[in-house]
Amino acid sequence: MVRKAPLGPDFTKLFSASVMSNLADGLGRTAVPLIATTLTTDPVLIAGISALAFVPWLLFGVLSGVIVDRVDRRYAMAIANGLRVLAAVGIALLITTGAITIWWLYAAVLIFGLAETVYDNATIAVLPSVIPKGGLERANSRMQAADGVVQNFIATPVAGVLFALAIVLPVWSTAAGYFIAGALALLLPISAARAFAKANASGETVPRQTARADVREALGFLLGHRFLRDLILVASLAGFMLTMAQATSILFFLDTLAVPVIAIGFVTAGIGLGAVVGSLVASLLVERFGRGKAMFWGMLLASVALGLTGLGNVFVAVPLYALSAAGISVWNVAYGAMRQELIPGPLLGRTIGVIRTITWGLFPVASVIGGFIARIDLRLPFLVGGAVSLVVVLFAAKLLLSASDQKPAE
Repeated sequence: MVRKAPLGPDFTKLFSASVMSNLADGLGRTAVPLIATTLTTDPVLIAGISALAFVPWLLFGVLSGVIVDRVDRRYAMAIANGLRVLAAVGIALLITTGAITIWWLYAAVLIFGLAETVYDNATIAVLPSVIPKGGLERANSRMQAADGVVQNFIATPVAGVLFALAIVLPVWSTAAGYFIAGALALLLPISAARAFAKANASGETVPRQTARADVREALGFLLGHRFLRDLILVASLAGFMLTMAQATSILFFLDTLAVPVIAIGFVTAGIGLGAVVGSLVASLLVERFGRGKAMFWGMLLASVALGLTGLGNVFVAVPLYALSAAGISVWNVAYGAMRQELIPGPLLGRTIGVIRTITWGLFPVASVIGGFIARIDLRLPFLVGGAVSLVVVLFAAKLLLSASDQKPAE
């Protein structure tokens, strides 16, 4: 058996910063919808929380990618998390003074999302520069597995318990997590700072092109890459339907399945187990069966299992939701590593920004539609979303399976 090269200390630094940021994400993503349920029971307003989390990707995703390709990525990550600290502290103070409303929660979610566009783009762009060649699948697998463990087995249960003790406690904890993550980002090596720097014969730095030209360059690359262009369309359609299905899942568990508030974190932890297992086995599946088969079967499993989630009681719904999460994790690991291979390093930040703007920019609409469908029945978004996503995946089977044949960028 061939011994694989370790991912190295620089990856460990990025991994540590990511773990702390994911801890804060998990606390916040559990706490904010729970706080919202104390302010309203309208499924559309609750779905608005999920919708607004993706609006910044629609409005700012491309520009954040340009920023990531132009500035020191370590500082971008630190400043982004600093902004999230301020938003969390603001919400905590509003709760303490009794002035909190659903609209303040919406504002905070927008700020969290705005900072997330920068932080996530920077993390993705930094990763190839801190690992040895051939380690992308393993690195993405470990990052996503840690994300699942931290958010679902640590942050989500802890947030539920803290919320039951005092509504403000998980919010203060979220602020602390983002602060530590921002500080850790500054410890990354100089290789993580910038994409590249052009110089002339005298060694002087050549001025960069305009931001508009940067975006045109990224768009031109994607439009000229037929496989990526078509794959983005498939990912956008399937992601739209799966997001619609999950938009009101917190109400589904609380109201339809009668899960107590104090136990909601432990129920979602069970779902998170699927995400973690999927992340851990993703690189092994890619090595054994190829990237294309891993992506196809991962998304197929996600669609079928999520659709069936709406049919069962809590003892059936949680395992099915976990299977869906496993499939999504396999897809995410393989899809993420593939993009990092196919997109040249100097274009990575803004190109990922364009991709996420296209894909995630549709998610707010999906969440709102899911909220309106849930007004009819909280089970219905799962059934509709899973079924339509399955049709998309089957229609695009040939494209997905061809992922194994794509050649990395020079």
